Amino acid sequence: MSASMQPLNAAMYAVVFLLFSRIELILGYNENTRTCPSPCTCFGDLLDCSRLKRRGIPENLPEWTVQLDLSHNKLQSLDSTVFRKLRHLSEIKLNNNEFETVPDLGPHAANITTLILANNRITQISLEQLRPLQRLETLDLSNNSIVDIKADSFPALPLKNLIMNNNRISTLETGCFVNLSSTLQILRLNRNRLSTIPAKIFQLPNLQHLELNRNRVRRVEGLTFHGLHALRSLKIQRNGISRLMDGAFWGLSNMEVLQLDYNNLTEVSKGWLYGLLTLQQLHLGHNAISRIRPDAWEFCQKLSELDISSNHLTRLEESSFVGLSLLDELHIGDNRVSFIADGAFRGLSHLQMLDLQNNEISWTIEDMNGPFSALDKLRKLFLQGNQIRSVTKKSFSGLDTLEHLDLSNNAIMSVQGNAFVQMKKLEELHLNTSSLLCDCQLKWFPLWVAEQAFLPYVNASCAHPLMLKGKSVFTVRQEDFVCDDFPKPQITVQPETQSAIKSTNVTFVCSAASSSDSPMTFAWKKDNEVLNDAEIYNQAHLRAQGGGQGRETEVTEYTTTLQLRSVEFTSEGKYQCVISNHFGSSYSTKAKLTVNMLPSFTKMPMDLSIRAGATARLECAAVGHPSPQIAWQKDGGTDFPAARERRMHVMPEDDVFFIVDVKTEDIGLYSCTAQNTAGAISANATLTVLETPSFLRPLMDRTVAKGETAVLQCIAGGSPSPRLNWTKDDSPLVVTERHFFAAGNQLLIIVDAAEGDAGKYTCEMSNTLGTQRGNVRLAVLPNPNCDFGVGASGGVDSDEDGWTTVGIVIIAVVCCVVGTSLVWVVIIYHTRRRNEDCSVTNTDETNLPADIPSYLSSQGTLADRQDGYVPSESGSGNHQFMASSMSGFYMQPKDMNGLCQLDTGSEVDMEAAIDPLLCHYQGPISSLLRRGNMYTGEPSEAFTGCAMDQRPICIDSYSGSLTSSKRRDYYPCGGALQDPFDHGSPSVLMQMPNSSSFHGPPHLQGEGPPSMDEGDGSEYGRPRETRLSSSNTFMGTFGKAPWRPQQEFYPGFGPPPLALHNSMMLHENPYAALDTDSEHEEDKNSVQSKNSKSESEKSGNNIYEQPYDLNRTATSQQGRAST
Repeated sequence: MSASMQPLNAAMYAVVFLLFSRIELILGYNENTRTCPSPCTCFGDLLDCSRLKRRGIPENLPEWTVQLDLSHNKLQSLDSTVFRKLRHLSEIKLNNNEFETVPDLGPHAANITTLILANNRITQISLEQLRPLQRLETLDLSNNSIVDIKADSFPALPLKNLIMNNNRISTLETGCFVNLSSTLQILRLNRNRLSTIPAKIFQLPNLQHLELNRNRVRRVEGLTFHGLHALRSLKIQRNGISRLMDGAFWGLSNMEVLQLDYNNLTEVSKGWLYGLLTLQQLHLGHNAISRIRPDAWEFCQKLSELDISSNHLTRLEESSFVGLSLLDELHIGDNRVSFIADGAFRGLSHLQMLDLQNNEISWTIEDMNGPFSALDKLRKLFLQGNQIRSVTKKSFSGLDTLEHLDLSNNAIMSVQGNAFVQMKKLEELHLNTSSLLCDCQLKWFPLWVAEQAFLPYVNASCAHPLMLKGKSVFTVRQEDFVCDDFPKPQITVQPETQSAIKSTNVTFVCSAASSSDSPMTFAWKKDNEVLNDAEIYNQAHLRAQGGGQGRETEVTEYTTTLQLRSVEFTSEGKYQCVISNHFGSSYSTKAKLTVNMLPSFTKMPMDLSIRAGATARLECAAVGHPSPQIAWQKDGGTDFPAARERRMHVMPEDDVFFIVDVKTEDIGLYSCTAQNTAGAISANATLTVLETPSFLRPLMDRTVAKGETAVLQCIAGGSPSPRLNWTKDDSPLVVTERHFFAAGNQLLIIVDAAEGDAGKYTCEMSNTLGTQRGNVRLAVLPNPNCDFGVGASGGVDSDEDGWTTVGIVIIAVVCCVVGTSLVWVVIIYHTRRRNEDCSVTNTDETNLPADIPSYLSSQGTLADRQDGYVPSESGSGNHQFMASSMSGFYMQPKDMNGLCQLDTGSEVDMEAAIDPLLCHYQGPISSLLRRGNMYTGEPSEAFTGCAMDQRPICIDSYSGSLTSSKRRDYYPCGGALQDPFDHGSPSVLMQMPNSSSFHGPPHLQGEGPPSMDEGDGSEYGRPRETRLSSSNTFMGTFGKAPWRPQQEFYPGFGPPPLALHNSMMLHENPYAALDTDSEHEEDKNSVQSKNSKSESEKSGNNIYEQPYDLNRTATSQQGRAST
C-alpha cells in the first residue's frame, strides 16, 4: 500500500514545484516592469509617498502612476520636471504640507482631475495657477489661510467639487463663482468667517449641495440663494442665525434637505419657508424656537421628517402642524411642552414616529381624552422623562398600530385597568418606576405584562402600602392588592359653569378628599394651562369616615377657591382644578365661564332729511359681547314700504341701512336695535322726505248761482307741507266776512256768492323746495232758485232750459201737496216734538272721531264730513241744511221768510232736491228721478265724484254744534282726500261768521240701521273711545262744542245687506230753511218749518228716508216708532 503510493506523491511534489516556479517568474517580471521608488510604496496605480517628513520628493517617479499621494510632508514647492513623465497622473494629494501657493504640476497638469491641497499655507487663489488644470473636477483647499474669494479667483474649469472648509474667508465677491457655474455641483464653505451672504451670490444652476456650517451669519436676507435651482441640500448649522427674512430660501424649488440646527431662531413662519415646495427634511434642533405660527407649513407640505428638538416650545397649538399630512417622523423632544391642544396632531395622518421625550406633558397624558387619537398610523411613541404620574384608559386611545411605547424615566404611580389593551400590535413597552400605588386597581397589571412578554422592558415596584413598599409588582401576591384607603385625592365638589357680566367678580370652588397626610398641592387651569398668578384660597379640615372591619378612617377634605376679579373677555374659557399629593393628581371637570357685555353703539343713526328719489343712508353699529345683532324697525314695526318694493338694502359688513329712490311713504321713525344675550339697546332716527309742491288734484273751474256758497279747492302736496296763498285776478284777495279758509287754506269758501266774486283765482303753494301756481275760474250766475243749484253743481250749461221746465212742474206739484197736507204736518210735528224733548239732552262733553287731524288753519280745520243739518234748540222745525255741490258748500235758496220754495207734494221734487246733498250730479235729471237709479251698481254713471262715504252734518243754529249723522268708525279712510274724482273735500268743516245766529228745534234724524257704506262690517257698532272736553276748540262750529247723544243700535235692526253698499242716503226734511239774518224771525221760521215738514210727512210713501242714526237715544227711537 505504501509502495504504490510513493510514485503518486513524487508526482504531486513535482507539480507543486513547477507551480511555485511559475509564480516567481510572474512576480519577478512585474517587479522588473513597474518599479516602486524607495522609500515610497506602491499599490496598483497608487504611488504612496506620504508621511516621509521630507522637503523634496523622489526623482524618477514611475510613469505608470495614476494616483500620487505626497501628503503629510514638509513640501513647500515642487519641481515641475519631476512630473514630465507622469502622463497618466489624474489624482494628486498634497495636503498637510507647507505650500503657500498652488504648485506647478508639470506639462501634464491638464490630465489631473483631483487636487487635494488641504492643510497648507495658501492665502489666496490665483487664476494663473489653476488655469493649467483644464480637467480638474475636485479641488480641496480646506484648512488654509484664504481670506476672500475674488471675482477672478477661478478660471473656467470643469470643477464639480470645491471644498474650502476651515479657512478665513470673510468676503465673497460678486461673480466669484461665475466661471464654475456650468459644472459645480458641491460647494463646501464650512468653518469660515462669513458674516453676510450677499443676495444672488451663488449663480450656480447645477449646484446640488451647499454647506455653510460654522460661519458667523446672523441674518439671511430674501433671495440670498436665488439662482440655485438644482440645489438639493443646504446646511447652515451653527451660525448663530437669529433672523430669516421672508423669501430667504426662495428659488430653491428642488431642495429636499435643509439643516438649520444650532442657531438662534425663535419662531417658524411661512415667510422664510416660502418656495420650499419639495422640502422633505427640515432640521431645526437646538435653536430657541418658542412659537410655530399658523399656516407655517403652507409651502412645505411634502415634509417627511421634521426635527424641532431641543428648543423652547411650551405649547403645541391646534394649528402647529396643519398641512404636514405626509410627515413620517416628528422630533419634539427636549423642549418645555406642557400644553397640547385638542387636535394638535389631527393633520398628521402618515406619522409613524413621534418623539416627545423630556417635556412636561404629564397633564396631557393624565387628563386629556385621546391626545394621540388622530395618529392612526403611529408605530413608535417616545414619552420618557415627562413627569407622568398616572396612565388612564383614554391616554392612548386610537393608537391601534403602535408597536413601540417608551414610558421610562417617569414616576408613574397608577395605571388604570386595561390602559394598554387597545394597542393590539404593541411589541415593546418600556417602563421603570418605583412609585406604584399597589392597591386593588393595579391587580391586573403584573398579569398582563407577563402575558404580553414585556417583562424584559418593565421594572416596576410598589411605594404604597408600607407593607409592599420596595417590592416588585411581579412578586406581590394577588390577594395583597387591596383597597383599604384612598391616599390619592378624590374630587368631591366640582366647579360649576357660570356666566357673568364684564367687570364683575367670579368665584369657582373645588373640593377633594384623601386619607393620606401627604402634603397637598392645588392648581387651577384655564383651557388646559396652569394659572400661575391666580388668586387662590385653600382650606382643609378633618372628618371621620367609616372603614373596613369597624374602623374609622380619618379623611382630610380640601377646598380650593379661585377668585376672578373684574372679569374681562379674556377671562372666558374652561376652568379646572387639579389637586395633587405624593400619590397622584385628581382632575375636576371643566367649568365654562362666559363673559357678557351689554351692547353699546359705536355708530348711531341720525335724523335725515332728503329729497324724494334720492338714497337715504342710515348708519348703526354696536359693540358688545357676544357681538350684538343689529335689527331695524320702522314706526315700531317691521313693515317697510321700501322692502316690499325692493328699495331697501342692509349692508351688515358696513353697518349701513340704505333706502334707494325714497318716497313719501318712507317717512317715519326708524329704530336700530342692538341685542345680545346680555340685553338690548335701541336708537331712533327720523327720516323726512322732501318734495316740491304739487297739485294732488287738478284745479277745476266752478260755477255757482248767486247767493250760493262756493268752495274752491287747491289740494296741495309736498314735504314740508307747502304754504298756500290765494289771489284774485292777479291781485291780493280782499277777504270779507263771506270768505273763509279751511284745511290749511286748501279750500277757499265764499258764502252767499255775489257777481263780484266771479273771476280768476290763483292758488300759490310754496315750501323750501319750490313754488307751484294754478288758476281756478269762478262763475256766478244771477237769479238763483232752488233747482238751479242742482244744475249749477252739475256744471252742464246746456241743460238750463230743461231744469227751468222741471222746476216749474215741481213747484206746482209741491204747492198742491202743501195745501192738502198741512193738517197732517201739524199733527206729526207736535208728536215728534214731544218725543224729542224727552230724548235730547245737551252736554258739554263731546265725542269726536279719533282721526280728526291735529292741525288747524286760521280759517278752517280738517274734520270728518261737510254735509249736515243744523238742529236748533227752540224746538221748531226750522233747519239749516248745508249740502255739498261740485263747487263745495252752498246754501239752499230761500225766500224772504227763509223758506226754500219747493213743493213737498211730489216724489220727483223730493228726489231732485236730495241730490245736491250727497253727490255732484252730472247726468240727465230724468235718470235721477227714477227711484231705481238711486241704487245703481255703478255710481260713476250719474254721480261722478261722489264719495262713497259722504254724510250729512247737522248744524244747530243755537248751540253751534256740528253733529255727524254717521260714526267715523265706519270710515277708515280718515281725513285724507283719497278719491281723485271727489271735487268736494270729504273732511272739511266750515267756520261761519260769529255774527250769524240760527234758531230752530233739533232735527230728528232718520232712524234706521246704518248703511254698509259706513265701512267694514267688522267695525259695525264699535263705540268711540276718543273724547274731547268742551273747553277744547272745535273746528268749523259757531263757538260751542258739538253735542252727540249716546249711541245705541235700534232694536230689531241689523246691518243692511251688502246690496245697499252704493246706495244714497236721503234726509227726512230736505226743504229746511236756512236763516242767519236775525233772531226776531225765529217764530216765523218755526211756523213755516212746521208747514213744510207736515207736507213732507204726508208724502212719506214716496220718500226714501235716511237710515237710523246710531246717535239717537232709546227714548227718541221708541217715540219715533210709536208715532
